[in-house]
This record gives sequence, structure tokens and C-alpha cells, in this order.
Amino acid sequence: QVQLVESGGGLVQPGGSLRLSCAASISAGTINAMAWYRQAPGKQRELVASITRGGTTGYAGSVKGRFTISRDNSKNAVYLQMNSLKPEDTAVYYCKVDFAPYGTIWSSNYWGQGTHVTVSS
Repeated sequence: QVQLVESGGGLVQPGGSLRLSCAASISAGTINAMAWYRQAPGKQRELVASITRGGTTGYAGSVKGRFTISRDNSKNAVYLQMNSLKPEDTAVYYCKVDFAPYGTIWSSNYWGQGTHVTVSS
């Protein structure tokens, strides 16, 4: 019912910027909340930023003021603009969407395949 394709990762120097994109292909349903997570080597996956369908956002303290999450409901897409990147931002970044099929009262989470972000000089 949901397929997610992420793009935009890569290698960037400290202080640089990257923009991640996640496009969802869906059928017969609605995407509610969307979010970005990341997992650094040897660490647990952590929430980076989230956004509701109405546009309310939330951020982890470590990225607040540097990262901006946005979405385009017409394209079922979510974006993460990352500025002032630091080496500690190095991780695999995953998008997650909460999808509710039409005619149901339940929803499920779907994950992207992940995109690598490396911040290094």
C-alpha cells in the first residue's frame, strides 16, 4: 500500500547543507504524520523531526535551529533541509510515514530504505 523512496544523502563538509527527500507512493488512503529518523553506527535509531498533516513540526534538541522539516501533501512527500551540518550528524536517515487506509480507523507506520549522510572534512 505504501512505497517510500528517499534521496539526497551524500558526503558533505562540516558547516555544509543537504536536503533529503522522501516520496511516498500510496493507494486508497491518507498519510498522516511524517517524520525523519537517523541511526548512527553503534547507536539506536532516533527521531530527528516530525510533521503533522496540518504542518505542525517538532525537532530533536540536537538539530533544532539547523534542520527544517517540510511536506507537500499534493506529492505525498516530506523533506529535511539540513544546514550547519556537524560530524555528529553522520548517520543513515530514514523517513517514516503514518498511513491510514480509507474506511478504516487504524493506521500503520512505513519506513524508507534509508539514505546515508556523512559529514566529514
